Amino acid sequence: MKKALTWMWTGMFLASIVAAPAFGQTAELILDRMIEAQGGRKILASLVDSTVSGTLESIQQGITGTMTLFQKEPDKLRMEIEVMGIVITQAFDGQQAWMTNTQTGGVQVMDEKMTKEFKRQATGNDAILNPAKLGITYLYRGKEKDDDREYLVLEQTLADGYKNVFYLDPATHLIAKTRGTVLNQMGVEVDSETLLSDYRPEGGVMTAHFLTVFQSGQEFARMNLTKFVFNSGLQDDLFRMKN
Repeated sequence: MKKALTWMWTGMFLASIVAAPAFGQTAELILDRMIEAQGGRKILASLVDSTVSGTLESIQQGITGTMTLFQKEPDKLRMEIEVMGIVITQAFDGQQAWMTNTQTGGVQVMDEKMTKEFKRQATGNDAILNPAKLGITYLYRGKEKDDDREYLVLEQTLADGYKNVFYLDPATHLIAKTRGTVLNQMGVEVDSETLLSDYRPEGGVMTAHFLTVFQSGQEFARMNLTKFVFNSGLQDDLFRMKN
């Protein structure tokens, strides 16, 4: 469970995307509208750090626990999951990714594959406000009907070639779902889809409070996010590995 849960956050934390002139007129217009729907450029640019907490249900294992996600600009991330009194931590300090070893109770550096995945998730406001700086591009794929709903489809390509696909509600310009790939518990790359719902304002940002994650077409997990704290002054030391 601990490995796969790390990569559920792409859709939510890359949900606010700022347009760049090279994207083309149609994509730029859609992105601008999405920015406004999420709270506007000024609000999004003011976010220095965030702490998000709630409950996490692993469908396949039938386990429910609590989770807290800490994120700090420009590239730091820490995720804590507590299940049956056991706390699993995964983090990226800007240089190194590490995790709890549930067998020994200690901590260890992540392997190359996991480090690469976790580094993507740790990308902060530069991916939102300065995508060209990081070599991130977006392409408008037009409208697509899926599950009897019509979406505006945006494809995001990172500098390393990794792709995420965002499906926007044409009425609100908020992201309704995302598609991409993740590493499963066996370390194998599989298709992943995240549904985002129950959007409500938090700190001036329109934020999804409920996420449902599918892997290889099967429901994998549900997240109910209940608390959001922005700009609380998180320190770099929180994200560093301690022996």
